[in-house]
Amino acid sequence: MSAHCMLTGAQPGFGNTISHSHRRSSRRFDPNVQSKRYWLPSEGRYVRLKLSAKGIKTVDTIGIEAAVARIRARGVRV
Repeated sequence: MSAHCMLTGAQPGFGNTISHSHRRSSRRFDPNVQSKRYWLPSEGRYVRLKLSAKGIKTVDTIGIEAAVARIRARGVRV
C-alpha cells in the first residue's frame, strides 16, 4: 500500500491506456502521495504521515490534532 493516503484513504485507480490504434493496455492512476512530518504537541513528538495533496490541505484547515484523531478513527496506527 505505498500509494495510499492515511487521512483521506485515497488509493490507486485502475483503467486502460488506449493507443492510437485503439489497443488497450492496463494502467494505474496513483494519487499524489507525499511523506510529511508534523509536530504533535499533545504527545511532544513528530509524526511522519503519508498524505495526498488534498490530505495536506485538510491538515492545514482542521489542524494536526484533529487530523491525527481522524486517522486513528480509521484504524491506522500513527
